[in-house]
Amino acid sequence: TMDGRTKGFQQIHYSTTYSLNPNPRYTLTMSMLLSSSRHVLLRRSAPVARRSFVTTTAQTAGRSTAGTSASKAVFAIAAMGGIAALTTTTTKTTFSEKLPTSGDVLMMQPVKEKSTGILFPKLCNGMTLVGTGVRVKWGLIKVYAVGTYMDPIAMSAMKKASDGDINKALLNPMYPRTIRIVMARSLSINKYTAAIVEALEPRMKGIDMEKLEEFKKLNPPVDLVEGAEIEMTIRGDVMMYKNATGGVGRIQSQTFCEAMCDVYYGEGAVSPGHKDGCIEGVKKL
Repeated sequence: TMDGRTKGFQQIHYSTTYSLNPNPRYTLTMSMLLSSSRHVLLRRSAPVARRSFVTTTAQTAGRSTAGTSASKAVFAIAAMGGIAALTTTTTKTTFSEKLPTSGDVLMMQPVKEKSTGILFPKLCNGMTLVGTGVRVKWGLIKVYAVGTYMDPIAMSAMKKASDGDINKALLNPMYPRTIRIVMARSLSINKYTAAIVEALEPRMKGIDMEKLEEFKKLNPPVDLVEGAEIEMTIRGDVMMYKNATGGVGRIQSQTFCEAMCDVYYGEGAVSPGHKDGCIEGVKKL
């Protein structure tokens, strides 16, 4: 900590401190000690707008404490009755709309689903968005937007694979993924669960059918409103389910997980555009 009474330093010291408050708001504190002409820069604190912070690198006497390229600004510093020149390099990093406190979803460079305009975060549950689409009923009603997040490391070997091989990987629940649903309109919870069960039932071919009842029980008797979010994270024979109220449950069944993958990536996928987008998105991971 420095103040106006400090003087006589023969070295250069520079530090930048970031403080993240839960609200969320950022505070930037810059502390610099300049040896040129034995002048000292007073400690300077400045509030930084929500969703952004600034990183500053000091350069003086032909020496730089760090090497970055960005916009440069030269300004004069008045301290202890003297003036010293300081050149700074500033790099600005901008966050998007939402700063989650739970850490499960981070909104960075959100992707807009074209048909509904619903935004999907680039990252979710540690995985990367590969494709989005819309679930349409009766060829007219947009029920919900859907996005798939895949593990980039698990899918790394598939980036240069053929479309057919990528599709096989999407159908294989051993490749971890999160299927994220965002409602485009209000819908009763009974209609939502009935539609999912209707899609799963023929794909399960009479195996582990009791899991369909378990799935129904994971959804509380609260109707879905526009913007409600649901997440299904599939890893092997386990599906972790986060319902629209934030409740979390799990279903363990290889047959159930394979059927759920087939609902979204199979030949009769409920959103063909989503499926095609995922195949292309895997290539860009």
